[in-house]
Parts: sequence; structure tokens; C-alpha cells
Amino acid sequence: MGMALPNDYAGQACSLARSLEIIGERWTLLIVRDAFWGVRRFADFIDHLGIPRAVLASRLKTLVAAGVLTRVAGERHLEYELTDKGAALWPVVLSLMGWGDDFCAPGGPRRLFRHAADGGQVDHGGRCDACDRPVPAADTIVTPGPGLEAPEDDSWVTAALTRPHRLLEPLRAADPVAP
Repeated sequence: MGMALPNDYAGQACSLARSLEIIGERWTLLIVRDAFWGVRRFADFIDHLGIPRAVLASRLKTLVAAGVLTRVAGERHLEYELTDKGAALWPVVLSLMGWGDDFCAPGGPRRLFRHAADGGQVDHGGRCDACDRPVPAADTIVTPGPGLEAPEDDSWVTAALTRPHRLLEPLRAADPVAP
């Protein structure tokens, strides 16, 4: 039986190692990405990601303890919301998705990003091609890209992510979905 690897980098004092202790475990960046998409409920993270409950609980606990996410009262359940510290991860998430689009997406990007103010496309560096300004997550609209295939599962979250919406706005099961 193998031993689990520790989740810290003993002896490493660099900022990258400290960052990886918070966001470097498997599933963690996908949870953060989904939080940008507007996923907020525990069950909805499970539904969209297919992540084991125990793993999700552990990752959420770490993200809350680190101040990346906070727990807030929802309509019927506690929900998770990115803090300012968590929202500051947007350039990292956007850059990693851009790298994946360039090198791992033969059908093209699954998602495109538009500046809510002027409709310009947001590049991998987070700048609008229309106004040449940096675009924060809260001013970004995510839209389906050419590489987005029809959903294979019946997850309402997956279906909701096939329509344009503003990042950080909560997704709700009752939200209308484009045909």
C-alpha cells in the first residue's frame, strides 16, 4: 500500500510553494474555477465535477481556512463564495485555461471570455481586445467556445454553463437554459 504524499513543501520558503500548499492539490483549481463560474453549493460542485464528497469537503475546508472562499448563507443551505483573495486568482485560472486552450484543446477553447462593458474578447492575459484594458472577473462574461461539446451528463450546472453569463454571479437550478 502506498503512502499519501504530504500537502506541504517542507523546507521550501518560496511563494510558489506556499501558494501550492493552498491551491496545488488535485481538484482544488477546478473548484476555484467553478466558483468563478458561479457554482456555490456543495451538492452542485459534486454534481458538476463528479468529485468524491470527502475530497470536496477537505478541499473546501482548506480554501475557507486560507481565506480563498467564505461560507455564506444561501436560500436554504450554506454556500461558498470567492473572497477578494480568491477573486485575485482569476489571472492564474485564466492563464492556465489559455495554456490548455493552446496546447490541449484540438477543437478550440471550450469557453470564450468577453468584456461586459464593450463586448470585446478577453485574451489569455486578461486584456480586452476592444479597449485594451485589463478586465477583472466581475466584468467578464463567459460564453461557449468552439470546443464546447454538447453536455454528456444531465447535470443542470453543465447545462447552465452552455449559456453566456457573468462570472461570479451565482448559478441557480431555476435559471433558464438556452436551447
